[in-house]
Amino acid sequence: MAKIIPFKAIRPQNDKVHLVASRSVDGYNSSELREKLAGNPFSFLHVINPDYEDGIKTKPGSSERLQKVKNHFKKFVREKIFFRDEKPCYYIYRQIKEDNEYLGIIACTSIDDYINGVIKIHEQTITQREEKLKDYLEVCEFNAEPVLFSYPNDVEIDAISDEIALTRPDYDFTTTDRVRHTVWVVEDKKTVLKIAERFSTIPNIYIADGHHRSASATLLGKLRRSTHKAFTGKEAFNYYLGVFFPESHLKIFEYNRVVKDLNNLSVNELMYNLKTNFIITEIKSPQYKPLQSQEFSMYIEKKWYSLKAKDKIVNLKDPIDSLDSAILTKYILSPIFDIHDLKTDKRIGFVPGVRGSEALKKQVDEGKAAVAFGLYPITMEHLKWIADTNNIMPPKSTWVEPKMRSGLLIYSLEE
Repeated sequence: MAKIIPFKAIRPQNDKVHLVASRSVDGYNSSELREKLAGNPFSFLHVINPDYEDGIKTKPGSSERLQKVKNHFKKFVREKIFFRDEKPCYYIYRQIKEDNEYLGIIACTSIDDYINGVIKIHEQTITQREEKLKDYLEVCEFNAEPVLFSYPNDVEIDAISDEIALTRPDYDFTTTDRVRHTVWVVEDKKTVLKIAERFSTIPNIYIADGHHRSASATLLGKLRRSTHKAFTGKEAFNYYLGVFFPESHLKIFEYNRVVKDLNNLSVNELMYNLKTNFIITEIKSPQYKPLQSQEFSMYIEKKWYSLKAKDKIVNLKDPIDSLDSAILTKYILSPIFDIHDLKTDKRIGFVPGVRGSEALKKQVDEGKAAVAFGLYPITMEHLKWIADTNNIMPPKSTWVEPKMRSGLLIYSLEE
């Protein structure tokens, strides 16, 4: 059963939260990053990009850089940009983006749940990246970006969250990307106990986004257990930060593909090869997205096409063979474009479905890609089917919303 515990968050002062919380540093290009750092001294970007202040460059991932990150974080605490709650709390989090509303709970989960399979995974992690993130946690000693989890809707947890969401929030702000973020601090003992009890009845939770963060937190926990022979299981390193959404409050978008060249094929030759396994229909529309699973959109030479997989190549009884991203790789990318390893091949790119079909069209029209393929989004049921059968999705199969801001609620690993 899931162990989801409250914690004492380190968090921004109320009057500065809208200035502190930031997107991941990877979400900014170089000019945007410089502008944010120059114009906002309270941005959490100063913590995760500490070279800006002193102008002394350090290598990303180096011990020098990590120590600077830790020092800058402690500076934010000293300057009272951050403060720490006095007792363990749960934190109700709501995000409203366009027409979508997401309501979940920010808390900590146990590395033992990850080790024992209570936490279900669907993505393969890369050892080098696991180690890099583990080193980050070991030196910096804080989680600033929660892992995104989903769990089966629970009537009682939903009722608690809904009731609290009707009260006055502790944080309520809108970021420049027009996303509204609201947080309620749950410190009432009876409510905290009730939430913990309800989570303890849930047999499994699922990682929606953050497989490497989960793996690296577990690596660090194992390392510290090996040097703390008398550990009790209550130490901070036994847990890591997560945001937990009921299944109905997550939205899974597709992850589309663009290919830089046609592998020396003409468009006619490409169409001829596709006809073997797909029913091709030209779409007379400026934009197009697949209407069902096992259908793909294709944009090439200013035209949209629908590619419907023929029954002979679809195995609906297998969680991977029936996955659209796997079908695309097995029957189009690999045999026709000679793209076999999606992790390393530089001829393929990935475009989140949240950007819409116009993003695919733009890449092809601007000559950045020769052809684009749109996919139909996977369902939560299919994701769970893959995780429950210990299967692994192909790379970049899902884009899951909501995306959290860094520095909103921080979990300290220091005892």
